[in-house]
Amino acid sequence: MRPAVERLGLAALHRLDPERAHRMALRALRSGLAAQPGPVTSDRLRTRVAGIDLPNPVGLAAGFDKNARAVGPLSRAGFGFLEVGAATPLAQPGNPRPRLFRLTEDGAAINRFGFNNDGARLICDRLARRRSSVPVGLNLGANKASIDRSADFTGVMVAARDHVDFATVNVSSPNTEKLRDLQGKAALAGLLAGVMSVRGTTPVFLKIAPDLSDAEISDVAEVAETAGVDAIIATNTTLDREGLRSSHAHQAGGLSGQPLFDKSTRVLARLSTLTDIPLIGVGGVGSAEQAYAKICAGASAVQLYTALVFHGLGLAAEIARGLDVLLERDGFDQVSDAVASRRKEWL
Repeated sequence: MRPAVERLGLAALHRLDPERAHRMALRALRSGLAAQPGPVTSDRLRTRVAGIDLPNPVGLAAGFDKNARAVGPLSRAGFGFLEVGAATPLAQPGNPRPRLFRLTEDGAAINRFGFNNDGARLICDRLARRRSSVPVGLNLGANKASIDRSADFTGVMVAARDHVDFATVNVSSPNTEKLRDLQGKAALAGLLAGVMSVRGTTPVFLKIAPDLSDAEISDVAEVAETAGVDAIIATNTTLDREGLRSSHAHQAGGLSGQPLFDKSTRVLARLSTLTDIPLIGVGGVGSAEQAYAKICAGASAVQLYTALVFHGLGLAAEIARGLDVLLERDGFDQVSDAVASRRKEWL
């Protein structure tokens, strides 16, 4: 049961425009007004992904703290790791408003932000000064007007590599025109080669879309292995609108939240049959049971975002504690023992 103060706060925020509510939530975090349960960990929950030690496998997905303004408070909110951004070389305003929509009946959201952010220099300056008790990564993006998007990713990698624990190549947002074209085999290979050549010792993750065919998933796995990618995040938002009930279902943009759970988990399970690269499961995670399902389908860790809109920041600690119980129930001594243990259910 969520604390009464948090329930009241969520009710108040839901009366506001979603983007304004998000800004206010971040402001409350920075002011110390939001609950911060501190680290959630145990011998079972502690795990290692892509050479990075995590107190628990429940992470915050990119997009919540685009500009790295609340890293300290978020690191004390129960997450095992954080991902901020996306950051592009130059600051940009993103797409016109409104660009964020709650689909309350569906437990979902649609966004078409278009990589609005303060730019890599400012974001990386903040990351250089960060005080975080958990690993922090940066999601890398490309400017909308760029004539060389591969160079954009490389440039942000250079700016960030000394200030983050990992960096994510995001070629899967549907809100920057033709960005997803970079998931094609040749384009992706060239882009990753450039990023990997300048990363130094920083682990590089790759975030993919849920709308790929089986052949495209196989291509991604092959290119990622050849490039030496350290982890794959599966998945970003979807363009699919099947089964939605909300009046906002027609809005353009990427759909996240509960309707994405099955689709993203199937992509995750498929990927886990094709590569030994660690996978991070994202899409529709709103409970310990759903986080556990992602792990059992092949994920070494999970991330969430949209569920926080409906359940509050305390959900992260709740999921981590619930995972601990589920692992113990099924006789797993550590997270890695459960990875892909029920993959066949999703194939």
